[in-house]
Amino acid sequence: MKHQAIEQLQSVAEVKQDLPRRRWSRKERLERWAELLERDPHRRLSTLHETEYQPARVRAAMRGDGSPISVAFGDPVLRAAGMENDSYGEARRFFELSDEQLHKVICYCHFGATVSASTAARHIRAMLVEKQPGLFARLRQMFVG
Repeated sequence: MKHQAIEQLQSVAEVKQDLPRRRWSRKERLERWAELLERDPHRRLSTLHETEYQPARVRAAMRGDGSPISVAFGDPVLRAAGMENDSYGEARRFFELSDEQLHKVICYCHFGATVSASTAARHIRAMLVEKQPGLFARLRQMFVG
């Protein structure tokens, strides 16, 4: 299936946008993000500075022009699927990521001021195969710490 922007489709067909949104799975959203980055694999993208040291409220509002997150937000398909802006907090919510996972994609401490689009895509794809902790491991974390 070939993905096209709504603007491209409107040139050849009448596009009705008042229909209910299709619910994209987490996997589909992450795959779409990785695909967008892989379209220009050598592109240098900006990172966010020391995300792990910021208070949660400040970290959630962090953003950067030309970041991997802004690439995702620039996609009309992901915006139509519910991505509301290009902030760290929105990427965390929309892609259902932990701070640790998003930190691996976007933080300055791993890459310096920029990261290649292909490297960011590789980290995103790794999240698709990460083993989620099982029920007993999650319960142990909750009660033991």
